[in-house]
Amino acid sequence: MATAAPKFEAVSSRVSFPEQEERVLAFWKQHDIFKRTVEERPEDNVFSFFEGPPTANGNPGIHHVLARVFKDLIPRYRTMRGYRVPRKGGWDTHGLPVELEVERALGLNSKQAIEEYGVEEFNRQCRESVFKYVSEWERMTDRIGFWVDMQDAYVTYSPNYVESCWWIFKRLWDTNLVFRDFRVTPHCPRCQTSLSSHEIAQGYKDDIPDPGVTLRFRLPAGSEAPAALHLDDDVPTSLLAWTTTPWTLSGNVALAVSRNATYALVEREDAHNGRERIVVAEALVRAVAGDEATVVETLPGTALLGLEYEPLYESVGWEGVDPLMFVEGRTQRPKSNDDLPRRHVIASDHVTTDEGTGILHVAPAFGEDDYAMGRAEGLMFLQPVRLDGTLVGGPGDGLFAKVADEPITQDLRERGLLFRSERIRHT
Repeated sequence: MATAAPKFEAVSSRVSFPEQEERVLAFWKQHDIFKRTVEERPEDNVFSFFEGPPTANGNPGIHHVLARVFKDLIPRYRTMRGYRVPRKGGWDTHGLPVELEVERALGLNSKQAIEEYGVEEFNRQCRESVFKYVSEWERMTDRIGFWVDMQDAYVTYSPNYVESCWWIFKRLWDTNLVFRDFRVTPHCPRCQTSLSSHEIAQGYKDDIPDPGVTLRFRLPAGSEAPAALHLDDDVPTSLLAWTTTPWTLSGNVALAVSRNATYALVEREDAHNGRERIVVAEALVRAVAGDEATVVETLPGTALLGLEYEPLYESVGWEGVDPLMFVEGRTQRPKSNDDLPRRHVIASDHVTTDEGTGILHVAPAFGEDDYAMGRAEGLMFLQPVRLDGTLVGGPGDGLFAKVADEPITQDLRERGLLFRSERIRHT
């Protein structure tokens, strides 16, 4: 018996994929598919998902679409494997982006202005601001087919959320899993607060001009030093170090050399200082001192360790500069200035002989590498910069740190401690 040929509906070549997607979305919504994928799975086979919450005080962008697609993959996969997958949405209501949005709206431009306006009222304005663009976020979420429960979303400023964080912290404390320590963070002098690495990375710029200064750190005559330095010859002798941040120099507490490098004692004639001797990495003698300089001696980096030198600034005595000491990886206050270690030479793996002088200026208050060296070597911790970014003491007193570069450089020039000044461009 013959059978009739199957009939197929004609398929048009004119297809609108956005319309197809919208029909699928309408079908899901009409039949409550997301809710059914959760509730029709067994309660004893749960794979829970809490969304890492976005901040809704700004319009969503294409990068948020990408992030939510990634977030959607694992819950859908687990659902297909038979798990019950509740997916709780959330809103992040903390952080600088929220505060900056409100500052712009209120015409405020500093931490002091916020305090004068009133912290309580400012916080109220922030709470209102965080949900300014919720409808746009919900529309984007629906349109890309991202399944997440936004009707019962968690909110980070709610008392229940805050109390849950404190409960977790208390449990960690009770089980002795919490300890106090210090870390280096980027700092915003305008907001007078730390920034996350993610926030600061958005502001890096290339090809920025900065000062490059090479400085003389004097070695006192008659001090204990290797015989190869010939300090008894009464020739002014200095360790040369290079930096692009003159404003950090009043926080200097050490100079770092490489254990594996060879250093040279070089004699030269200076136009202003006359006959002098300098210590630089042997590989950089010509680049630093020129072809006419004479190498008097060479010595290994290890021979320089512990060598004391004269500080550029005695910042310990400045009002507002409170010295600390690193002892066994922790900071403690000295009983008196007599207890503070002298500035001296240490070894560091961060030192190279590719550029500069082969000797690094170390200020533990500035930067992760210097801070790590300070802890490892038991150095002083001097912070000569206020929270608003202005310097304490010296030729830059009261000036914003980067603005202070110029008067500090001029001061060192007048005191005969500036070996070279240049402009470099970097990130």
